[in-house]
Amino acid sequence: KFEFNPKDGIDNPALTLTEDTDAEAVGEPRFYLLSKDSAETFGFCLHEERGCQGHIVRQIELGGVAQRRGLQDGDRLLQVNGHFVDHMDHVRVVRRIKASGNQVLLAVLDGDSYEAAKALGRDLSQMLPPDIRPRLCHVTRDKSGFGFTVSGPEGTKGTFQLSVRQDGPADRAGVPAGSWLLELNGDSVKSYSHTQLTKKLKQSGSKVTLLVASSAVEEFYRLRGLRVPAALADPAWLPFKARELHLEKGPAGYGFLLKEDDCISGGIGQFLWEVDEGLPAEQAGMKEGDRVLAVNGESIEGLDHEQTVLRIRAHEERVTLLVIDPAGDQFYHSVGFGDLAWSCP
Repeated sequence: KFEFNPKDGIDNPALTLTEDTDAEAVGEPRFYLLSKDSAETFGFCLHEERGCQGHIVRQIELGGVAQRRGLQDGDRLLQVNGHFVDHMDHVRVVRRIKASGNQVLLAVLDGDSYEAAKALGRDLSQMLPPDIRPRLCHVTRDKSGFGFTVSGPEGTKGTFQLSVRQDGPADRAGVPAGSWLLELNGDSVKSYSHTQLTKKLKQSGSKVTLLVASSAVEEFYRLRGLRVPAALADPAWLPFKARELHLEKGPAGYGFLLKEDDCISGGIGQFLWEVDEGLPAEQAGMKEGDRVLAVNGESIEGLDHEQTVLRIRAHEERVTLLVIDPAGDQFYHSVGFGDLAWSCP
């Protein structure tokens, strides 16, 4: 700050420098990768409180997963699995956490810093790195190979960097040049020697699925002592896609049945059966055996059959379903991917 002292005259101004304490009042976001068993919870509750902004961390369970990792009472949740959530409806944020399964990556800001940032009009999303998601890529070999070579420090296990041939299979599959290899076909390469990795690649046949991280993403996790989980990966480059079906109810209804059954992952899912020929469901592209991931943009992870039916009936004349076919479902399960409803358009 500059201060002019009129007693000193125009030719001899007094210059006083004072520090801007506004920035110091706002701390840095903290990141926590919480992992639990199927029978556990993450060990905290998320509150929406009158007179307070944000999604507030409360009721941290003594000795639970959240407390062991360092989550604090009053922290404000900014990000779930790389997705900014401060602006989202509270119920949707809670569902997003529950849909993460047994592992979730959270970014939080302490309560005082959050309030200070809001008071200063800060864009909280700008306090977070732009992309912390690794990438899943499915590479099909051509006559010259997979289109990448692997290098790493001699005598060191599990550290492999990829050189990618331009316009080769790996490049076309979305593998970034210079990225780090984390998993091969759903298995961590952390304990692999270069010889073991080469052997595994040869045993993969004509197709491999790679979990890779750019140098920036790898550095983000390494500096924080966090493992990079496949459940957080960006699946945009994969050949297996979830499909969005837009149905308009006809005189005979939508033309399908919903059936509750076991999922490949071991849980319970909602599946589509008896798709009637010529009716809206078939016309929208529905196939028997498709598993429902979301209804009208909301994940149904954790919902039972009756709750899912109520979601479908919420809008009487139309519904949008996000579905995945059995082959895609099997693939994502094999590579340890999380809830597709939050990752696919």
